Amino acid sequence: PFEEPMMDEALLSKIAAEIKAAPRIAFLGGAGVSTASGIPDFRSPEGLYRIKSEYGVSYEEMLSASYFFSHTQDFYSFYWDKMVYPSAKPSLAHVSLAKIGKKKRLPIITQNIDGLHQKAGSSPVYELHGTTASYHCLDCGKKLALEQIPHHGVPRCPDCGGIVKPDVTLYGEMLDEDTLLSAGNEIAYCSFLIIGGTSMKVFPAAGLPDYMLSGKKLIINLEPTPYDGRCDYVLHEDLGKALSRIEELL
Repeated sequence: PFEEPMMDEALLSKIAAEIKAAPRIAFLGGAGVSTASGIPDFRSPEGLYRIKSEYGVSYEEMLSASYFFSHTQDFYSFYWDKMVYPSAKPSLAHVSLAKIGKKKRLPIITQNIDGLHQKAGSSPVYELHGTTASYHCLDCGKKLALEQIPHHGVPRCPDCGGIVKPDVTLYGEMLDEDTLLSAGNEIAYCSFLIIGGTSMKVFPAAGLPDYMLSGKKLIINLEPTPYDGRCDYVLHEDLGKALSRIEELL
């Protein structure tokens, strides 16, 4: 029978010791943290952007602000079908990060919009690309939670009847400045940065590790990334298993 190669225990122990000794740590993650929860990523060979869209335009285009405003009905059919997973459970990676966070403060900087880090118990969580958990009315500005709107069709404001928009950063929109600034500060002043489950190809998120003033970087990703050569430690391993083992060794 096929046996999975063992992870390098000596290396994992060394990493755990460095994390333990670091005055401040932080985690920067992407879609690979949530794929084990059944949420598809975007850029892998099986990712959403490689699948043929049934709408006549690419999924990437459908995630743009211009598409939201010009084809709101189609945007929402796609959004409810492919972007919102209310019953998804945190993966081993989410749970391991939350456990590490109980041992020492671990700010999570995520490109994901699924809210699973919070479900797992992590805090603070900086959501660079927003969240599918909250919404606002384009007319009166009323804030709404996912639980307060129907999960089909174009949601309307219960107060004024205006169109409701998800608090997700779409292509063509600026990232929330406060979130980006806070995330940049967490990374700038941390002395050990864990990067995981991200292709390191999406900016500005992929540029954040460059703000680190000093310290070590670890990247855990199944596939090689363009950032591997700039990290002190590189693990091409399953993210959940690697983080779980590091957490046990802490």
